Amino acid sequence: MREIKAEEITRLIREMCITANKILPNDLCGEIEKGYEQETDELPKNIMKTICDNLTCANELDIPICQDTGMAVIFAEIGQDVHIVGGGFEDAVNEGVRQGYTDGLLRKSVVGDPLKRVNTNDNTPAVIHTRITDGDKIKFTVAPKGFGSENMSKIKMFTPSATVDDIVNFVVDVVKTAGGNPCPPMVLGIGIGGDFEKCAYLSKKALCRSVSVRNPDPFYAELEEKMLKAVNETNVGPQGFGGKTTALAVNIEKSATHIAGLPVSVNVGCHVTRHIMKIL
Repeated sequence: MREIKAEEITRLIREMCITANKILPNDLCGEIEKGYEQETDELPKNIMKTICDNLTCANELDIPICQDTGMAVIFAEIGQDVHIVGGGFEDAVNEGVRQGYTDGLLRKSVVGDPLKRVNTNDNTPAVIHTRITDGDKIKFTVAPKGFGSENMSKIKMFTPSATVDDIVNFVVDVVKTAGGNPCPPMVLGIGIGGDFEKCAYLSKKALCRSVSVRNPDPFYAELEEKMLKAVNETNVGPQGFGGKTTALAVNIEKSATHIAGLPVSVNVGCHVTRHIMKIL
């Protein structure tokens, strides 16, 4: 049994919240640059150039890449041979979020009650997903999620009679309805299977996969490419002003489901779909 102090968890989450909001994954930056290169019309090309310039400026000035520094979403894969000492796990995670958003001068956007709407003033509580795995380590993924894109996400409970084309058309309809609201070009996380809540979880988890990595199942890897092509043919374009680059990537995660169901979830990410992974 390996002991991990709660304060170590807090320290790591603090650093990850700050870093994730300031530094975009290299592979996503590369896709944004490709988007700029492939645009031929003046307006979308200028918009993509501005997006590239924004990333450069954020890095040089050491400031967040987006003013909406998001709701902190934490995925934690906890080894069964880990014993956390010196405090509770969720308390340690939330303290890390509190410190990260306060010390990092990040915008605090969380209200403690969805109807009373009073800001907690420290961006807690975080959304925490935990899973018990083998080993004696904890794998953390921190994904700050802005709500301009989150608000455009949808889930649909298809029946098994739905075809692959029906699912692709649903994804395309979500993108068309979203338009410029989620600050395209987007990254789309697609969850297929499970039940209602597992499907939504899968789509959020899909956004944390590298955009340069395709689904390991060739069937779903091909479906990712098919969806991406269909979405980029909508002409929504950068920031909704038309163009070839509506989405940068489509990532699919799937799970077993009931014989009577076929849930599909689309979690929309903006062009700064932020995530960072560390192992403690």
